[in-house]
Amino acid sequence: MVLITERFTVHPLTRPFLGTGVLGGYTTFSTATIDTQRPLDNGHPGPGLLYAAATLAAAFTAVWATSALTRLAVLPRAERGQA
Repeated sequence: MVLITERFTVHPLTRPFLGTGVLGGYTTFSTATIDTQRPLDNGHPGPGLLYAAATLAAAFTAVWATSALTRLAVLPRAERGQA
């Protein structure tokens, strides 16, 4: 997403197409939902809620880190300071 929004000029619908359409096909919340729901259904709310919070934190951290590393790798130094 960093490349198509900050490096190249693309059609305005490219980001939703790739982000929601293509990448959405590779990611799913069904596994995370089941892995959270099982402990809750079995009377263990602590591990279920911890799993849900850790999954969310890890996902946001991964997106932030990947975006930052992509910016470092592909954007000129002057553009990085403005972004």
